[in-house]
Amino acid sequence: MATRRPDPFIEHLLELMGPLAARIGPVTAKRMFGGHGLFYDGLMFALVSGGTCYLKADDATRGKFEAEGSEPFRYQSAKREVTMRHYLSLPPAALESPAAMTPWAKLAVEAALRLGNAG
Repeated sequence: MATRRPDPFIEHLLELMGPLAARIGPVTAKRMFGGHGLFYDGLMFALVSGGTCYLKADDATRGKFEAEGSEPFRYQSAKREVTMRHYLSLPPAALESPAAMTPWAKLAVEAALRLGNAG
């Protein structure tokens, strides 16, 4: 059986989240639905699809994401377009450094802890 090569974008995200993981515990990636989920303590706080990272948001954090122009994750089901309002795109500047990523990932983990695994 052939081994899957690591996804460079996922590896980059995990590297950027290293400082957060050092403070709160391991952040892991799992392949799912043609993309990946990023998890902390069994809770999915981010999903990656089509080269875009979407972080979990709730009523307490949504405004911060929207102020940065973040868009909700959308996909096409067999019958209609589905919008997952609890996952908003990562602001592009967060991909530049661990210092830029940490506050956004922290917001997503906090939302995941409040919401659980709700979509």
